[in-house]
Amino acid sequence: MSKRIAFIGGGNMASAIIGGLLKQGFAPDHLMVVEPFAEARDKLQSSYGVTAQAEAGAFLAPADLVIWAVKPQTFKEAALQVQPHTPNALHLSVAAGIRSDSIGHWLGTDLVVRAMPNTPALIGKGITALFARPAVTPEHKKWVGEVIATTGQFLWLEAEAQLDAVTALSGSGPAYMFYFMEAMVEAGMDLGLGRDQAYQLAVATFIGAGELARASDETPETLRQRVTSKGGTTYAALTAMEDDHIKAHFVRAMHAASQRAKELGDEFGGN
Repeated sequence: MSKRIAFIGGGNMASAIIGGLLKQGFAPDHLMVVEPFAEARDKLQSSYGVTAQAEAGAFLAPADLVIWAVKPQTFKEAALQVQPHTPNALHLSVAAGIRSDSIGHWLGTDLVVRAMPNTPALIGKGITALFARPAVTPEHKKWVGEVIATTGQFLWLEAEAQLDAVTALSGSGPAYMFYFMEAMVEAGMDLGLGRDQAYQLAVATFIGAGELARASDETPETLRQRVTSKGGTTYAALTAMEDDHIKAHFVRAMHAASQRAKELGDEFGGN
């Protein structure tokens, strides 16, 4: 708790981590934020009591950890501005696609960890995958884990390329869930339910199914089969989905997300 953390970017993901740290007793005056948009700076001050600066400067020098929560297309420019002020810091990036070798080159350090969180981190229910470059010590990894744990679960990966798959699965995953919720609400209304009723049922169904899967040792396939009686209502729905190749289309969509993550690294990475 005596260490100092700087955030480059003060949007939703940075706010999720800041909120989690403060709940764990981290002092607001040990947090530094660089955020170019005045509205976001004001929100950080009003919501968390954290002061944010419009641009990087010498005030970043005490930072032990720098958390990068910027868009991929702005990462390089921001890194070149921050680099002179953080020569000894550990760097943790939550930016999609930008590979650690690019980050390390721009910042002049090999102390780089990449993370792929997701938006449920905003309520402490996220899941984050982490990859550390070889220079990152076990003590560094322990500290990163403690920081990320304030937003939910985490796991370490052995290969950086796996982060593209994580981006497609859990990073973008909440949007898929909301997309299916939209469809369920729309169908419920078509079938005679009110919007609020359909929404309540859809959300509760997603939460309940997720908790059931987490509590069970059985595979999703087995859990699905337990709900599906031959010739019954669930069977009719799943047969319609199979006839429309919904699963195959869904898998293809995740491949597209993974490919786009790779493209972001190619497009906005490099030296």
